[in-house]
Amino acid sequence: MGSIRGDAILSRTLTLLGATGSVGTSTLDLVRRNREAFRVIALTANCQAAELAALAREFGAELAVVADESCLPALRDALAGSGIAAAGGAAALVEAAARGADITVAAIVGCAGLAPTMAAIECGKSVALANKEALVSAGDVMTAAVARSGATLLPVDSEHNAIFQCLAGNDPAHVSMITLTASGGPFREWEIERLHRATPAEAVKHPNWSMGAKISVDSATMMNKGLEFIEAYHLFPVGIDKLRILVHPQSIVHSMVEYRDGSTLAQLGPSDMRVPIASALAWPARMDTPCAPLDLAAIGELTFRRPDEARFPATRVAREAVLAGGAAPAVLNAVNEIAVAAFLDGQISFTRIVQCAETMLARGLPPPPSSLDDVIAVDEESRIRALEMMEPLR
Repeated sequence: MGSIRGDAILSRTLTLLGATGSVGTSTLDLVRRNREAFRVIALTANCQAAELAALAREFGAELAVVADESCLPALRDALAGSGIAAAGGAAALVEAAARGADITVAAIVGCAGLAPTMAAIECGKSVALANKEALVSAGDVMTAAVARSGATLLPVDSEHNAIFQCLAGNDPAHVSMITLTASGGPFREWEIERLHRATPAEAVKHPNWSMGAKISVDSATMMNKGLEFIEAYHLFPVGIDKLRILVHPQSIVHSMVEYRDGSTLAQLGPSDMRVPIASALAWPARMDTPCAPLDLAAIGELTFRRPDEARFPATRVAREAVLAGGAAPAVLNAVNEIAVAAFLDGQISFTRIVQCAETMLARGLPPPPSSLDDVIAVDEESRIRALEMMEPLR
């Protein structure tokens, strides 16, 4: 049995958006080990009715929601006699997020998670953010909502959580540089000629992390780090000139913050998402995890190098999207998702993924979004345009 130590409340209510994905599974593993510290309010999934019902029963949730409304009858059948409410559809996701739990873990993948994440933010409580699209596509809109509501955004991505920890108790005005580290992915030593021939099976074999296919491909192209750069720009407003990326193959140092006096604080940890999730769940206290402590003597050495943007231009493209502002990051995110899907389906080559994103950004941008509806409209339009662009390549 684990425990939360420090200035922790006895019991914290929790809503988990995306309970059956990798972040959701890791979150519930931690909750399972710290039962006395959390009371589960709501759990959601896309369409995994049986799995979601089993989790809702195990954790005594008040509500279970499937995003795909066609799965609601199966969810109701699986929850029969439990007293747990069942709901389905996009509006039900938003209602679950708006229940005002002490902490809401936003782990729904893609733009389907935007509206529920915004609903959680508007409650003014803590939101553990694992939905990358929230800040990449809707950064200005979402940070404005945080400012209005007084919500606390707790980043769950390992890099952003590391920065959050390194900034604790320090004035951001004293920051001279924030460094996000990147593993470099499975192709970090490959020559560009070989990259043209990379297969989906090779791209999803990440050397350090166990992740889904899409994010694994993003890591291989370095677009994942580019999107994280955009997230960091919104989460930590120190200016684009104070953000950089370094390739760190061991994935032990997750990020670093350098201060004006020359001090650099780094957060180190194993390649296990339960570490940053635990940091967010227990904040501002700490909680036990089952992760083995680092054995630095066994690791032996930690190496760093600058990214090679000639072979992996995604980080440059993402930086240019930040500088362009407005709708550019949302467009980048949308076309990248379409291009990654096309690559995984064998329709385009690996190096075409980032080329497609760069081409789309150069074709002109829609007006800057000023609301969540605007962001969703930009996303939908960009996906249509990206599919049209892919058609001659199929």
